[in-house]
Amino acid sequence: MKISTFTILLFFLISSCNSELESAAPSAPPNVLLIIGDDHGYADLGFSKLAKDVNTPNFDRLAQQSVFFKNAYATSPICSPSRVGLMTGAYHQRQQVFWYGGKGLSNPEFPTIAELLLNKGYKTGYFGKFHYGSKDADIEHRSFPLNHGYQKLFGCNGGRKHYLIHNNEKEEAFRKLMEQSPDPKQSLRMEGFWNQDKRENIEGFSTEMISQKGIDFMKKQIDENNSFFATVSFNAVHNFTHQLPQEYLDKNNLKGYRDWDPQKEDYYDWYNQGRKPNNPEGREHYLGQLYYLDKEVGRLIDFLEQEKQMENTIIVYIGDNGGSTQIYANNTPFQGGKYTMYEGGLRVPLMISWKGHFEKNTIVENMVSAMDVLPTICEATETPFPKTLDGFSLQPILKKENPNLAHEYLVWYGGQQAAIRNASWKYRWANDTEESFAKRSSAYEGVGLELGEYLYNLEKGNEQENVMKDGDQKELKNLKKELDRWKMEIGVE
Repeated sequence: MKISTFTILLFFLISSCNSELESAAPSAPPNVLLIIGDDHGYADLGFSKLAKDVNTPNFDRLAQQSVFFKNAYATSPICSPSRVGLMTGAYHQRQQVFWYGGKGLSNPEFPTIAELLLNKGYKTGYFGKFHYGSKDADIEHRSFPLNHGYQKLFGCNGGRKHYLIHNNEKEEAFRKLMEQSPDPKQSLRMEGFWNQDKRENIEGFSTEMISQKGIDFMKKQIDENNSFFATVSFNAVHNFTHQLPQEYLDKNNLKGYRDWDPQKEDYYDWYNQGRKPNNPEGREHYLGQLYYLDKEVGRLIDFLEQEKQMENTIIVYIGDNGGSTQIYANNTPFQGGKYTMYEGGLRVPLMISWKGHFEKNTIVENMVSAMDVLPTICEATETPFPKTLDGFSLQPILKKENPNLAHEYLVWYGGQQAAIRNASWKYRWANDTEESFAKRSSAYEGVGLELGEYLYNLEKGNEQENVMKDGDQKELKNLKKELDRWKMEIGVE
């Protein structure tokens, strides 16, 4: 049978059209991996060269693939409020969350990243620590991850989870011992990990288990051709850093520190002896937790590289609040740390990577916030923005479309402490009355919080000098006026 020249030409024309249609077909939405560190010191990244004793090869590797935001802030100097701000892209005070023990993610009018991406068809999973308020363990409350957009959960609620013990029976026995203590409310939280809505006993080191569960989830979604949003939220490097694998202690010739025994000692005496300046191995314990955190971040990157998913995965790493100096975190060059509204309590590491789409190996000075993570993810995944945002998308910075984009003001407010800053100036206040909670809590934690009013020129120093009296009074008036305006808008006194 003879095939005409026309038939041959028609065949190639159809093939060519089909090829063009296939190449023009929309690609799958990018995956999103959100990694959260806990109390990670600002200087405790090897590539920053701010701390000589730090070695973080995997964070350094991620930074080479990322834009690092040198001037990034949490919305609070403690974890539960700051995580509400991160997850919703809005000031947590709008949900009446100010300090520990708040309402958490109580208002569905403020959608989370997980809810937004779930509605777009993503598979969503949460792995590790979640801590939004007083109802985290209530499986009916919105703060429980399965109730704010996550389909898969392997995690622990609250801030004091033991790194090595995850057993419901041991937790129950420990609580019975605690009842004999003068301070029975304190606990090392030895219970099992949440597997969906049940606590299950499991053996292992939490940092390693959290990353492995995240990898298992991502692997399943890749194999099934699903776009995923995975939140991998480590409890490292939070208290209690002495809870390291024995092999690490032995290898590094460390004696370690004991867990609290309610029958033998007062809780606060034990707590205080394990913290700065009383623990001779405190910095080594912290660096041990940092070693494992860095290693597991490396495993997450290795997995995505092996699966050839780096070009199709947005990676965000962020700390939940400033480093805790009392567990020997290093916040150089900033003053203060966790629990305080000094720069050391509010500045956090933030790096964002999307291979082939965003700039890489870049450090920027723009003043940005954890609230900007949600809108950044929304824009990159073509997900509609919620109406409740206080943050903005960082994509114009990540793509160098608007390299000068920055917040004009950022505000922090916890009831007993407040701060506001613009590009050059910062005003800070801490309640200095006799019955001040700020006074009592800072004394309990040993953080050295200075009470009263302070004005700092950040261009001339990192809060070393209070210029309330002889500083620019026009700037002071402007900052206080803006803080009052913000409080009125939010609805706080």
